[in-house]
Amino acid sequence: MNSSPGRDLMVGAFVLAALVSLAYLSVTLGGLSYTGKGGLKLFATFDEIGGLRPRAPVKIAGVRVGEVSAIVLDSDYRAKASLDLEGSLELPSDTSASILTLGVLGDQYIALEPGGEEILLRPGDEIAFTQSAIILERLIGKLVQNIGGS
Repeated sequence: MNSSPGRDLMVGAFVLAALVSLAYLSVTLGGLSYTGKGGLKLFATFDEIGGLRPRAPVKIAGVRVGEVSAIVLDSDYRAKASLDLEGSLELPSDTSASILTLGVLGDQYIALEPGGEEILLRPGDEIAFTQSAIILERLIGKLVQNIGGS
């Protein structure tokens, strides 16, 4: 079988471009970033985290400003999330953190709502105002109980 070097070079270039595109999509869709660690590490304690996982996004007004770096069980049996945020953020001390869901059955993330205090959170501080995840199964169970008990 005859093959020309020009055709082989074109096929090789096409395969290489396809592999580079696939790698780029994998990194982009996987949420991997090369920006490294942020400069502002905060903590937030929740009664219930639902399906929140490490590397989940942290957003302000829908814009990703960091990620959850770890989740541990605190001494008072509550979930304590470590948030790794952009170092340029200046968050007031009355900032609140809520666990929300993307869409109906999507992944969970932490949404921050900055407050109006003049005092700012410093690295290592804890966000005092938190709202835990809403567990859909519990809501459905309560609804079924209310309908069945009526």
